[in-house]
Amino acid sequence: MSTHDDPRHLPTSAAPGSATGTAPSQAGALEERFTDPGLPAHVHRTTDTDPKAAARAERQISMLFALSLVGTVIFVVGYFAFGLPKGENYRWSTLTLGGGMALALFTIGAGAIQWAKKLMPDEELVEKRKPVRSSDEDRQEIARILTEGGEEAGFLPRRKMIWASMTGAMGAAGLMAVVPLKDLWTRDKGESPEKQISHTLWGKGTRLAADPTGQPIKPSDVKIGGVMHVLPAVYKAGESLPGNEGRPELDVSLNDRAKAAVLVMRLAPGEYEVEKGREGWDYDGIFAYSKICTHVGCPVGLYEQTTHHLLCPCHQSTFDATRHCKVIFGPAARPLPQLAITVDADGYLVAQGDFHEPVGPSFWERG
Repeated sequence: MSTHDDPRHLPTSAAPGSATGTAPSQAGALEERFTDPGLPAHVHRTTDTDPKAAARAERQISMLFALSLVGTVIFVVGYFAFGLPKGENYRWSTLTLGGGMALALFTIGAGAIQWAKKLMPDEELVEKRKPVRSSDEDRQEIARILTEGGEEAGFLPRRKMIWASMTGAMGAAGLMAVVPLKDLWTRDKGESPEKQISHTLWGKGTRLAADPTGQPIKPSDVKIGGVMHVLPAVYKAGESLPGNEGRPELDVSLNDRAKAAVLVMRLAPGEYEVEKGREGWDYDGIFAYSKICTHVGCPVGLYEQTTHHLLCPCHQSTFDATRHCKVIFGPAARPLPQLAITVDADGYLVAQGDFHEPVGPSFWERG
């Protein structure tokens, strides 16, 4: 029999970590060369050995928490001081709200980090693993250790200044989340939020003004296959058109203007359908639809001239302008609301009234 077939001549399996195999005694000899070095010598911090340094660190940490209070005050004052009725305070409102919140949250975090680095216990401990379920005596010991740890960290009688400043800063920071909630029940002119959402600036006789020029438009301005972005012509006193040079200033807030944005397009005869009940809503093939997508409120600004489709760029909801902007693709649940239009005595396009349904996405009361 060949030696290759004799199990007595098989090579010895190599031990882990060796190339040619190592006897157990050799592995044990290697292991004995290494000893547990243990923990390095503990280096105390300055605040551990110098009471003045500890007191100074405590004042610094308290100052950080005090700065957090200042940031909260800036946020709250800015929220009420810089209202947005006309849109002229957006810069200061953004600066005070964002800056105040950033200062408040940053200094709370910085104060907590400094507290942990400079004043909380800094001792290394080695503890053997214990059974999963501790005995009652061990649990009592743990409770005692936690109590002592709280005292050492300053959660109990010690570090009263830090404790007071931190709780004050964290409690005040909550105001930044609570104060804006007042808008949930704010009533403007005695109207409920549902009614405010359900109406726009459009009214009977309101002219359609081109965006961004602000000039009223006539039917001749809208060409077949063309589309225009328009807003209601609600101007400041003394700026009624026509006759003004330059761009007139709309006397409304940015939110109200955005909610009333409309797309105007002209379709050739025979290209569109008129549903029952909507006779007379267009003028000579000129249709006006809300620019606010019924999905999540994005602006529907893309018009395909050959197909007469309106496309929302956010989630690709597509509306057919030849069939009262019914949804033909995408997540939108309803057609774009149509604005009934006509012309006034001067020949300008005007609205017959407000939209017959709320514009934009769904809300609770609407379903």
